[in-house]
Amino acid sequence: MSKLLFKMRNVLDDEAQEVRELLEDNKIEYFETFAGNWGVSLPAIWLKNDDQHDMARDLLDKYQAERAVRIKEEYELGRQRGEMKTIWHTFLENPIKFIAYMGLVGLVLYFSLKFFLSF
Repeated sequence: MSKLLFKMRNVLDDEAQEVRELLEDNKIEYFETFAGNWGVSLPAIWLKNDDQHDMARDLLDKYQAERAVRIKEEYELGRQRGEMKTIWHTFLENPIKFIAYMGLVGLVLYFSLKFFLSF
């Protein structure tokens, strides 16, 4: 009987591909389900053989721990180099678009709160 290994909702494409490669490299049989046209189904990786679940779970846990460390290191390195995108960088890239969006946000907030503040 099939057993759920990894839910893939909101998982980045590169992470999903690395998980697939990890399973294939270790000769673990799996299949995928997708969210479908409306996104209501469960996108996931399922194991075909329950006997491989413990080994696959251990491999996946180890992979995710290594990935978390790697992503944090990349983030810190980018932050130290000043490559991280901030609100100020967004403003400098396209000030007119930024001001237009902030104006739109302000307009929505104004009309949303006008009823409650006019008593």
